[in-house]
Amino acid sequence: MTTILFNKPFNVLSQFTSEGGHRSLAEFINKPGVYAAGRLDRDSEGLLVLTDDGKLQNRIASPKFIAPKTYWVQVEREPDDAALAALRKGVTLKDGLTAPAECERMAEPAGLWTRDPPVRFRKSVPDCWISLTIREGRNRQVRRMTAAVGHPTLRLIRYSVGDWTLDGLEPGQWQEI
Repeated sequence: MTTILFNKPFNVLSQFTSEGGHRSLAEFINKPGVYAAGRLDRDSEGLLVLTDDGKLQNRIASPKFIAPKTYWVQVEREPDDAALAALRKGVTLKDGLTAPAECERMAEPAGLWTRDPPVRFRKSVPDCWISLTIREGRNRQVRRMTAAVGHPTLRLIRYSVGDWTLDGLEPGQWQEI
C-alpha cells in the first residue's frame, strides 16, 4: 500500500491529467497507481492525500466516515463572534444546512509560503485568518460557508486530513508515509 502526503500548490489540478493548460499532479508526483483521496480546487492549496488503497481512499473522501479536515482560511474583514458562531452551528447553503464546524480566529500561519500570484490586497478592506474544521466535503464548501456569513475567502489552505498535516512540506513537495 502506498500513501502520499502532498502540499498542492495554488493553480494545480487535483488530478494527473491536465485540462485547459492548467498544471496537474503529474508535474510533481511520478508514482504510478496512486489517486487523490478527495479533491482540492485549483485555487486552493495544501494537503492532498494520495493512495493506491481504495478502502483508505473511501474512508478519506466519503462523507459516511466524516474524516475531519482543517483549513487555514484568509477571509475579508475580521469575523465577529456572531459570524464565528454561525460557522460553528452550521450554515444554510443552496444545497442545505452544513454540519457544525470548529472555527476560531488565528494569526497568519507561521512560515507561510508566498502565493503566486499573491492574494489581492486592498487598503480599505482588512483581512483575517481563521481555522475551520469540517467533517463533510461539499463542493467548494469552505468558500461558500465563509461567504454565507459575510466574509469571502481570499486564500484557502488545507492544513490537515485526520491526523495527517502539512508540517514539513513546502508547496510542491510530497512524502510517502
